[in-house]
Amino acid sequence: MRRDYLKEYRPGLFNTMMLNGTLYPHLAEVDEAAQRRLDALMPQLAKEAGATEALKARDPLAWVGLMNCYKAQVEEMIFAELIYQ
Repeated sequence: MRRDYLKEYRPGLFNTMMLNGTLYPHLAEVDEAAQRRLDALMPQLAKEAGATEALKARDPLAWVGLMNCYKAQVEEMIFAELIYQ
């Protein structure tokens, strides 16, 4: 996603990074940072919302709904902070 963003909206930076050989290390760094952010925020949001193992056992569909909602929220934050900057 970051590569597509750079290619479409920041073509000068994209071309410079391609020519310098820094594009793929940059993309790997952004991907790693996004994954770390997702891994850090998901448990925090789930805990705050009460999406516990007890809820998962009692009402799995509600638990899945909560987790999907929080994953979408975290992904939007990651897009704004890391991908589309």
